[in-house]
Amino acid sequence: MSGSETDFYKKLKWLTFFRLLFTTLLLGSTVVLQISERSSPLAKPLLGIYGLIAGIFVLSICYAMILKFFLFPEPGRTEAEKKIWKGPFAAYIQISIDTVIVSLIIFMTGNFSSVFSFLYLLVIIYASMLIFRKGSMIIAALCSLEYGIMVFLEFYRILKPFNMDGDTAPGIDSPWSYVLYKIIMIMVACFAVAFLSSLLSEQERRTQKKLLTLEDHVKRVEKMAAIGEMAAGLAHEIRNPLASLRGSVQLLREDIRCNPEQDKLMQIVVRETDRLGSLVTDFLLFAKPPAGRVKIFDLGEAISETVTIFEKDSIHNENIEIIKEIAAGIGTEMDPSHLHQILWNLLLNAAEAVKDNGYIRIRMYSARNRHVAVVEISDNGCGISEELMKTIFNPFVTTKPGGTGLGLAIVHRIAASYNGTLEVESEVGKGTVFTLKLKQTNLSHRHSAT
Repeated sequence: MSGSETDFYKKLKWLTFFRLLFTTLLLGSTVVLQISERSSPLAKPLLGIYGLIAGIFVLSICYAMILKFFLFPEPGRTEAEKKIWKGPFAAYIQISIDTVIVSLIIFMTGNFSSVFSFLYLLVIIYASMLIFRKGSMIIAALCSLEYGIMVFLEFYRILKPFNMDGDTAPGIDSPWSYVLYKIIMIMVACFAVAFLSSLLSEQERRTQKKLLTLEDHVKRVEKMAAIGEMAAGLAHEIRNPLASLRGSVQLLREDIRCNPEQDKLMQIVVRETDRLGSLVTDFLLFAKPPAGRVKIFDLGEAISETVTIFEKDSIHNENIEIIKEIAAGIGTEMDPSHLHQILWNLLLNAAEAVKDNGYIRIRMYSARNRHVAVVEISDNGCGISEELMKTIFNPFVTTKPGGTGLGLAIVHRIAASYNGTLEVESEVGKGTVFTLKLKQTNLSHRHSAT
C-alpha cells in the first residue's frame, strides 16, 4: 500500500469512527428527550429517529467491511475487485449517503424550522478532506439540491415534516420570498464552506507531498552517503589489482602473438578489464563525486551550450524535436562540468525513450521565491513504471541492455552534493519529466567570487 493510499485509508477509518460517535450522541440525546418529555418510544418522530440511528449503525458496519475487504484488499483479491473500490469512489458513495442522512435528520426535526441544517456544512468539510475541491463542490451542490427540494415540497404542502401535526408549519406560513432567501443562504453557505475548506485541504495535500518528497530525499542521501564511504575504499582495492591484471595480460599478449586463438582470448580479457575499470571509475564517481571548480555562471547559457552540443552529436535523432524554453539572467554556483554531466545524462535518457517524431522539452525558470532555479527536461516517450520510479536513483538499477545503472545515481548524487534535488514524474506511455532544482545565485556576484 502506497503512502497516499495509507493516508486515504486512515481518513476513511476516522470518518467511520466519527459517524458512529455522532450516531451514539444522537441516540443518547433522543433517549434524554424521550425521558424528559415522557414520550412513547413508538411515537412517530421518535420511532423515525430510532430507525435512522439503527440504519446508520448498519451502514457503518457495512462501510467497515468494505474498507477491510474491498477498498484495500488482500493480495489474493482479483484486480477487478481492486478497481471497483480503489480511489475516491467509496468516499463519494459514503458522503452522498451522509447527505441523505442529514436531510432525514432535518426533515424529522422540523424541516424548514430545523436547527440542524448546519450538519450539511460538516459533511462538506470532511468531503473536502477526502475528495478535495471537485468532490466538495459536488457534495455542496447535492446538499443544496436536497434542502431546496424538501423546503419546496413543504411550502406547497406536498411534504409534511415528520414531527409536526396539523396542516401548518413555519415553512408554509412564511412568504415565498423569505423561503427563497433561506434556501439561497443555505446554498451560499454550502458552496462557501466547500471552497474555503478545499483551499485548506489542497494546501495540506501539497505540503504533505513536499514533506514526503523531502523525507525520501533525506533517506536516499543518507543511504547513499553510507554506501559511498564503504564503496570508495572497496573500489580502490579493486582498481589497483585490476590495473596489474591488465598490464600482465598485455605482456602475455606480446609473447603469444603467434597463436591467434590465444591472442583472441587475451583481447577479450583486456576488453572486459577495461569495461570493469570503467565501471569502477563510474562507481567511484557515484560514491564520492569530486569537488570540482565551483564558480558562479549563467545557467541559461550553460544549458543552451550543452543542448547545442547534444543536437550536433550522433546520439541525437534528427526526427526528435528539441524545444527550448530557457529564461535569461538566472545564475547558479557549482562546477559547470558537473551541470553538463547531469544535463547530458538526462538528455541521453530522454532521447533513448522517445521514438521518431517525438520531442524533448528543456525548460528553465526561477521559482516563485527567487531562491531556486528549476530545470525541467521532459519527453513524450515510453515513460517509467511506478515500480521502477521507486528505485530509479539507486545504483545498478537499469532497464537498458548492457547498462550499468549508475548514470542517474551519479547525477542524483552530484545534484545532492550542491544541496540540489533531482525529482522524476512519469506515466507509462505518456512521457517523463525530470526536475532539477539548484540554488539560484545573483550573477552580479560572479566577478567578486573567489
